[in-house]
Amino acid sequence: MCRALQVERSGFYAWQEKPKSKRQIEDERLLGLVKQFWIESGFSYGYRNITLDLKDHGESCGKNRIYRIMRHAGIRSQRGYRKHRGFTGGDLSHVAPNTLDRQFEVNRPNKAWVTDFTYIRTHEGWLYLTVVLDLFSRQVVGWSMKSNPRADLVIDALLMAIWRRKPKERVLIHSDQGVQYTCSDWRKFLTDNNLEASMSRRGNCHDNAVAESFFSLLKGERIKRKIYKDRNEARAEIFNYIEFFYNPKRRHGSSNGLSPIQFEKQYFEELESV
Repeated sequence: MCRALQVERSGFYAWQEKPKSKRQIEDERLLGLVKQFWIESGFSYGYRNITLDLKDHGESCGKNRIYRIMRHAGIRSQRGYRKHRGFTGGDLSHVAPNTLDRQFEVNRPNKAWVTDFTYIRTHEGWLYLTVVLDLFSRQVVGWSMKSNPRADLVIDALLMAIWRRKPKERVLIHSDQGVQYTCSDWRKFLTDNNLEASMSRRGNCHDNAVAESFFSLLKGERIKRKIYKDRNEARAEIFNYIEFFYNPKRRHGSSNGLSPIQFEKQYFEELESV
């Protein structure tokens, strides 16, 4: 007899050799898919988004089951990054009114864009990243990465947005009051391209919450406190995140669980069917 367990030795060995239950076998199969979608997300998805991926894949499983499978396997979303000190504000005499006024839900593409820039740490020095997002779908429609934060950093991102979207009507472009957004080059570019400026109130990051949210996702889901070897390495990973994950695949609760590109595709398909 196995004294510690108070069971017969033969019974213990029989228990060890007992075949797995159907549920155990199914959990192991699901775990393989969970790991696949988790890796594809850059280790950033939690159980809710993994469940949505599985349902798109044709699986019928609840989020509680996926939570249990991920918890037992030690799989969880990975986040976290340290902030840069930032810059001082721009010329108050050139500050635009807060026309957007936190109206982040818009009813069509190219009605309102938001822009901001952030800093990525590398051993070669800071890499500065600017993005322009369309508020309708949260899609990154323009971006720019440079080794300095001069005005051409933010103008180049906006130029990409205009080239990609080719808006037919005036677009509201919302930013903070940084010196890059109050300088004469920025203001002239907006005038020349039929764009209307809107700016957050000084020191109020919530007025540009959508742009702040994107940077939080980028740093939490992909960078995760990493210090890149050099700027080129950082550029490559950020490009990959924006163009191959965030825009085409990254699910958003504000878009009914669809990615930015999927959400816009659905919008245009519904327009054509009317």
